[in-house]
Amino acid sequence: MRHNPLIDQRELEGLHEQCFSWALTCVRGRRAEAEDVLQMAYLAIVEGEARFGGQSSLRTWLFSVIRNLAGSRWRRARRSLEGLARIAAFAPHAEPFVTPAMPAENARVLDALRALPKRQHEVLDLVFYRDLSIAEAADVLGVSLGTARMHYERGKAALRARLADMGPAA
Repeated sequence: MRHNPLIDQRELEGLHEQCFSWALTCVRGRRAEAEDVLQMAYLAIVEGEARFGGQSSLRTWLFSVIRNLAGSRWRRARRSLEGLARIAAFAPHAEPFVTPAMPAENARVLDALRALPKRQHEVLDLVFYRDLSIAEAADVLGVSLGTARMHYERGKAALRARLADMGPAA
């Protein structure tokens, strides 16, 4: 990695599954789009467009690169749409982790999590599913630690309330 000498290729390869899973979250479960975003991230790293400076962990930095690329990809796509009506009519694919064989409780939690505001959803996903600390999640999202903590606490409270409103799993 000529442009990123601080990146160990084996460590990068070891993070691939976590990065792909995070890319899926960033693109709302659209598998082909997640694959594209992850490929774009790897290309940016190899070509030196994204440079790892070592200020955070490699995983935290990678998650930031993926999130930023997914966001810019979405902004470009949105600009090319013919208007707000087409955006409103767009229905994303189903959550890839929900299968008919999945326990009802897991599907319930995922439904409640998806219903949260985007920032709360992202913070909870990073902390609970990606095993990042709140500080690392703040770095990934590009917000202050206080902001991340606020979204984390509000997200947990909203998730508890949504699950209580949904009643027990069937």
